Amino acid sequence: MAELLEQEYNLPLDELNTALSSGMFVHVRNMLDSMAATDIALLLHASPPKSRTVIWTLIDASIQGEVLEELSDEVRNPILRSMSPESVAEAAGNLDDDDFADVLRGMPDTVYRKVLKSMDKQDRARAERVMSYEEDTAGALMNTDTITVRPDVTVDVILRYLRLKESLPEATDYLYVVDKGDKFIGEVSLATLVTSQPGKLISDVMETDFEIIPAAMPDSEVASLFERYDWISAPVIDENGLLLGRITIDDIVDVIREDAEHSMMSMAGLDDEEDTFAPVVKSTRRRSLWLGVNLFTALLAAFVSSLFESTLDELAILAVLNTIVPSMGGVAGSQTLTLVIRGMAVGHVTQANSRWLMGKELAIGFFNGLIWSVLIAGVVALWKQDLALGGIIAFAMMMNLIAAGLAGVMIPLMLKRMNIDPALAGSVILTTVTDIIGIFAFLGSATWLLI
Repeated sequence: MAELLEQEYNLPLDELNTALSSGMFVHVRNMLDSMAATDIALLLHASPPKSRTVIWTLIDASIQGEVLEELSDEVRNPILRSMSPESVAEAAGNLDDDDFADVLRGMPDTVYRKVLKSMDKQDRARAERVMSYEEDTAGALMNTDTITVRPDVTVDVILRYLRLKESLPEATDYLYVVDKGDKFIGEVSLATLVTSQPGKLISDVMETDFEIIPAAMPDSEVASLFERYDWISAPVIDENGLLLGRITIDDIVDVIREDAEHSMMSMAGLDDEEDTFAPVVKSTRRRSLWLGVNLFTALLAAFVSSLFESTLDELAILAVLNTIVPSMGGVAGSQTLTLVIRGMAVGHVTQANSRWLMGKELAIGFFNGLIWSVLIAGVVALWKQDLALGGIIAFAMMMNLIAAGLAGVMIPLMLKRMNIDPALAGSVILTTVTDIIGIFAFLGSATWLLI
């Protein structure tokens, strides 16, 4: 792990661990002072809990807020509990609004209340404002570091104003045009400003054809808009059209990464905030839930097999071949399931086109079934010199591959309607369906034709 981190991220994890174990804390502090907040966060994620506590005490207080924002809840919460409310308030208070909200939302409730009490009036009002928007919405993602201009001023006035400011917020590519009531009416790019005649009014050079991002829009939809239009930043407005702030591309990169991690971890039945170095008991308890669900579904498949116990007793070869059909169905269904879940995540798959997609996957299931059922029929018929047995497994293969394609589309769509994460529950349900249909089709037809 240490070598991988050093090769891929150029982080001195081995050197840091050696210095910690030797008590060379001044050396560790100097190392941390020369690192970016994101790199320090990565080091904390890659360290066992005891080392994290020591490392945290050696991080300069001026960047602790930035490090906190980069940490997952699993790593961040123990650190927050070890800090005084005043220290947390000071560290988080220096963050941008969206990062500030992330840290506040990740706090345990008791810590959150103590931190609020320790804040001054201005920071408390800021906290209440950023927390008024639901998590995973545009309002929770936005920053308020916008530069606004009026439509009735000239380009020259705005350029002089910008020179007086001396610096601009990060990722500023547009200035936002608002009326006297702060209602958003347009935007003007920096490129347009520096290439326009100084005497022109902002109203003459501003753009009015734009996509509006409401504060309540889900962050996944915001990410899709950024991807579609290649935005660097975009304004956020409330239900009355008032400008609230802006979202920048760095926030969207975080959303995309978190969504990808969520999908990957959910397919294994794990929390996307799962800490690699979490205590054994805690990790065991979390993973046991889905192991229990899997055991239940396996018992369900075993129950279906037990219905044909007498058939298996008479023809032992059926027990040998019984694993092939469910296994093929499971793989085929997983391919479809993964494709559909990804399509839903990026907005390609909706209820409007689900019928067409279902027809396509049924056709794929049929043709795959035709190919592989003929192949397995030939193998079994030659192996056991039994054409009937080859035909039975071919029939079961065909049925299961068609059912797998259909289930791979229907299951995520149904789960989405029920507000259940398809990535979390889809694979478990799909495996159960393909196991039961495969076993029932194979052993049922064998019982009917051979016994």
